[in-house]
Amino acid sequence: MTTSVTGLTKRYGSTLALDHVSLEITSGEVHALLGHNGAGKSTLIKCLGGGVAPTSGVMTVDGTEFASFDPRTSIANGVAVIYQNLSLIDGLNIAENLFLGQEVTHAAFVLDRVQHRELAQESLARVGLNVNPNTLVGELSIGQRQLVEVAKALQRNARLLILDEPSAALSKTEAERLSELVLGLKADGIAILYVTHLLNEVMKLADRVTVLRDGKNVWFSDMSAGVTKDDLVEAISGESAGAISRPHPIAADAMPALSLSDFGGPGIGPITLDVKPGEILALYGLVGAGRTRLLQTLFGRLPTRSGTVAVDGEIVSHSRPKKALSARIALVPGDRAKQGLFGSMSALDNTVIRTMGQLSRGGIRNIVAERTVFDRVSDRLSLRPKSEVLPAARFSGGNQQKILIGRWVNDRSDVKVLLLDDPTQGVDVGAREEIYRVVRELAAERGLAVIVATNEPDEVMSLAHRCLVMQKGKVVQEIDVATTTAEKLLALIHVDAVPVP
Repeated sequence: MTTSVTGLTKRYGSTLALDHVSLEITSGEVHALLGHNGAGKSTLIKCLGGGVAPTSGVMTVDGTEFASFDPRTSIANGVAVIYQNLSLIDGLNIAENLFLGQEVTHAAFVLDRVQHRELAQESLARVGLNVNPNTLVGELSIGQRQLVEVAKALQRNARLLILDEPSAALSKTEAERLSELVLGLKADGIAILYVTHLLNEVMKLADRVTVLRDGKNVWFSDMSAGVTKDDLVEAISGESAGAISRPHPIAADAMPALSLSDFGGPGIGPITLDVKPGEILALYGLVGAGRTRLLQTLFGRLPTRSGTVAVDGEIVSHSRPKKALSARIALVPGDRAKQGLFGSMSALDNTVIRTMGQLSRGGIRNIVAERTVFDRVSDRLSLRPKSEVLPAARFSGGNQQKILIGRWVNDRSDVKVLLLDDPTQGVDVGAREEIYRVVRELAAERGLAVIVATNEPDEVMSLAHRCLVMQKGKVVQEIDVATTTAEKLLALIHVDAVPVP
């Protein structure tokens, strides 16, 4: 099977999301699609999946040309898109999800549940998932759900599988299993378009790679031509790959901006730590090590069971998010879509929602002042597109993250402690560097105490002054980042570590 797009263009009013993009994917190939958040990757795969109709251009499947797809036509032609936000229904079991809309029935139009289970079992075995087809999808882990999505695509005879940031929310073990599955499907002759921001995956899996920037093709290569990570970074960003930037120095004698004493909550603690003004502290560990729970407890989303929290030396209450915010503690959550953004609200409203009262006049919104705040923070964060009216849900993942960070660090914000949970999850290389730069600058200029929860060694090296290694809800080691390497950090955590229940 050969699938291609030629001259594909998509306009949203004056915004050109795709500008004459061309791409070809063949059977038995893993073709990586890379680019900044906002480069056009999501629009391209939505065109192939039938979710978006292109303005112009042609899509070709095995010699048959299409001006546009709808979802049914896309599926009928062997194209299956597995989006980052999975499309499974938690309240249905696995077999029901696999056959939803394509049910097998008896002559009397009664569902053939026996055949559903048998066929589902075969599809699950093909993706290496040993789970009863009667299991509710809501009871599965993220990694298992993703395998169900792949099984559903194979059940529908997919010949082109499009994977959108497939490992963004997976543990290291789950990501390795996914890589093995991708290579197995490739060996079976499935064509795979692999959208990712993780360059290690590209180096391991891809046969060819295409890079988009500002909706245009800017780079293409066969990986057998000796492509390096630096080549990919330069192609994505348009700039030469350089050395890792380091955070600013901090005053050794400064009093702590944040202090935790014997702090504990569900599955974590007791933990004692200090973070100085301007310091960036990394909480480093595997998924389930307790780093996210620590941030959520500190922000009042989970109950505190012991210890105290002090901001600038003053004991504060943080029993609920509202009280944490009053204590000048803010959280940018890992799941920005569900826990952070108001997707249907504009970028401006999301940015200033916390400071609307300060900006208002006599209880009436001051739109001019709000726009001034939005313009300044969007310029600083390099928001793309810089549109105050565009709904937050319409921005790419990296730009959504910028909007969330902008909510807490705009001109009128009084936040003293900024908590970042996996701040670059699902964010491409270029947007990552922009986020790192802004976090470093704001920490230095405003004296913010920043805590970053991550499982990526390179993120620790790029952002942090110090690193606390977490396992089973406890801090097991402290690392001076200036005297270590990403390789040494990686060796400190293990895939067999027991996660917090």
